[in-house]
Amino acid sequence: MRIAVAGATGRMGRAVLAALRGQADACLSGALVRTGDGARGQDAAALIGGAPFGVPVSDVPEEVIAGCDVLIDFTAPKATAHYAEICARLGKGAVIGTTGLSAAISEGLAALAGNGRFVVAANMSVGVNLALHLLEIAARALPDADIEILEAHHRHKVDAPSGTALRLGEVAAAARGQRLADVAVYDRHRERAPRAAGSIGFAAIRAGEIVGEHRVYLALPSERLEIAHIADNREVFAEGALRAARFLMGRAHGLYDMQDVLGLR
Repeated sequence: MRIAVAGATGRMGRAVLAALRGQADACLSGALVRTGDGARGQDAAALIGGAPFGVPVSDVPEEVIAGCDVLIDFTAPKATAHYAEICARLGKGAVIGTTGLSAAISEGLAALAGNGRFVVAANMSVGVNLALHLLEIAARALPDADIEILEAHHRHKVDAPSGTALRLGEVAAAARGQRLADVAVYDRHRERAPRAAGSIGFAAIRAGEIVGEHRVYLALPSERLEIAHIADNREVFAEGALRAARFLMGRAHGLYDMQDVLGLR
């Protein structure tokens, strides 16, 4: 399985490069960066250390994608939309972990999936996706619980709440027959009022180098259920992305997520 990595100089790009070392069934075929990136032309191993991959860093998307079976993409929404179009046109699979995708870009990915094979997930961690599954069960079983979602990430993260927190909210809302847009509360600073029944609250922390923490509170008058996931390093996301890439090999055209990869539906 030939894997190309988009955003190779980023935190997750480097984590995927490292995860590819020693894989028996996968190899690095391309390392993609933004136009003019200073790493262009270097062996991809220069980004993480260790023995050379024999793969130069490139800023030419068509060239990199043409040489892979699956592109793993943790970049930015605009870049993701561009790379997905190329993947669909060239018949390549794509594992997309980019967060902050707009509704328009998400709709575009769904349309492209008619000619492509995409796994799209705000979080590639196996543990997080099991937590999503458990939350769906809990929210359905506890329809009257107050639901609050707390997430924490490193100080460099630009979107808040995180894509994973929003997905947790979507799953909880759907399990109760709601739309998240109708019940989400992101800021209680300006309104002094009791908590609205049925609402789903969010809180975000940005500090230091926190990799990623998510907690969902389902609170009833006399008890509280908590579903939590803590990532100690980025390897969990990289390993999940490789698992998703394996899932895509030989798969029919379509739009998939990690629930599909893990066989949870």
